[in-house]
Amino acid sequence: MRRFILLAGAAIATLAASIAGANAQQPIQRVQVGVLECRGGASVGFIVGSVTNLGCVLRIDGMPEDRYVATIRKVGLDLGITQESALAWGVWAPVARLGQGDLTGDYAGAQGSATLGVGVGGNVLVGGSNNTIALQPLSVQGQVGINIAAGLESLELRPGR
Repeated sequence: MRRFILLAGAAIATLAASIAGANAQQPIQRVQVGVLECRGGASVGFIVGSVTNLGCVLRIDGMPEDRYVATIRKVGLDLGITQESALAWGVWAPVARLGQGDLTGDYAGAQGSATLGVGVGGNVLVGGSNNTIALQPLSVQGQVGINIAAGLESLELRPGR
């Protein structure tokens, strides 16, 4: 148990450092346009990585819901099994309004999470159209299971139904 807590602390420290570094490297002026909410089923971590599929909805005030299918790939420490996951990112873009499908694209960044029963995590990702869209930690991740993860993450968003 103590080892798990130490690994979880290291994962969270790594995530905090990467978020601070990512925020310092963002010369593009962005405004928060909405929230991307994703949910998915079971996932198994294979020590050096994992793949998770999610259904996502972009919520923007005054606009219809914009649905996406997401594939998250993690590289780094990822060990354990989760029964379900829910994530939410604040969506920051160089324009105040996004159209249907505008989040489609590939994103990359850092992530960390720890789960023992119910757990939390977070990540920061940049990508989309010419790397102009940032998915920022409002990205609080909720999981049920037992898992610890820290490393690099990629997110592929495609239009969904």
